[in-house]
Amino acid sequence: MGRVVLVTGVSRDFGGRFARSISADPEVDRVIGVDVVPPRQDLGDVRFVRADIRNPVIAKVIAAEEVDSVVHLGVIATPRGAGGRTSMKEINVIGTMQLLAACQKAAGVERLIVKSSTGVYGSSAKDPAMFSEDMAPRRLPRSGFGKDSVEVEGYVRGFARRRPDVDVTTLRCANLIGPRIDTSLTRYFSLPIVPTVLGYDARLQFCHEDDALAVLHHALLAGVRGTFNVAGDGVLMLSQAVRRLGRPSIGVPAAALGLLGLLAPQTRQADLTTEHAAFLTHGRGVDTARMRQVLGFEPSATTASAFDDFASRLGSGVLDPARLEGLEQQLSALLAKAVTDGRR
Repeated sequence: MGRVVLVTGVSRDFGGRFARSISADPEVDRVIGVDVVPPRQDLGDVRFVRADIRNPVIAKVIAAEEVDSVVHLGVIATPRGAGGRTSMKEINVIGTMQLLAACQKAAGVERLIVKSSTGVYGSSAKDPAMFSEDMAPRRLPRSGFGKDSVEVEGYVRGFARRRPDVDVTTLRCANLIGPRIDTSLTRYFSLPIVPTVLGYDARLQFCHEDDALAVLHHALLAGVRGTFNVAGDGVLMLSQAVRRLGRPSIGVPAAALGLLGLLAPQTRQADLTTEHAAFLTHGRGVDTARMRQVLGFEPSATTASAFDDFASRLGSGVLDPARLEGLEQQLSALLAKAVTDGRR
């Protein structure tokens, strides 16, 4: 008999793709996909169960299906994807607490894999060049996805202490990018004019979406305990990334970056927040030696090649000069209005 795997967050594209991929593995007997809404994509052989992990009913699902491995992909990165910040925090933090409580009661659970984020390190001017897994952030994330991820990891560590018989693996993935994945960062880079922070050039590190799927699959079968940074080799400066896209950019004050989503419809899709503004100001880099040496995983894409794969989907970013001038004037006017209003 192969593994019986429960995967949370399967209604989103990434979770659905992962569930489908492991269902074809000969070492996996059955895959149960859980989410609050039915998936839009075909899950193939995956059995979908409509359930809210914030509800204790998830314990009954784990017990009834005789689950031995849980892969938690149910942490949401943006308020827009959750229906608001309050709902996002409930899904991320309360949902994780309930899921862990259910796993703790289930004697048959042997492995837990949690997809976390390098966002737990935050972004500040005092950051080291590279964060290793045992380093604490110089400034803890104060809001959003980063703060939720810190809380989620805290509960996961508590679970690991209470259930030392379970192999617990936490994967801190750098920002995912690629030709298919849709995130606030890919929407940001898809803007006709990319707003950047005046006076700064952030260091960016990416993980290709295919490598993220592969490392989850690897961790599921390897059963290696611990916390691991997951990212492609190398970094790109934000200015280099924008040049690779062939898109124009416009520098704005850091405080104004978050206002663009409120003021300009063209930028609203990027869902820019205070957390994103800090990341686009200072960036972040992580050390991945432990991923290779202990987890035994080697990404197929570097940071640069992962970004180039994403850029190839967008095609040419060259705009008609008249349209470019119009967009620049509109953004400049909106920013001037925001500064004026802020002084009143």
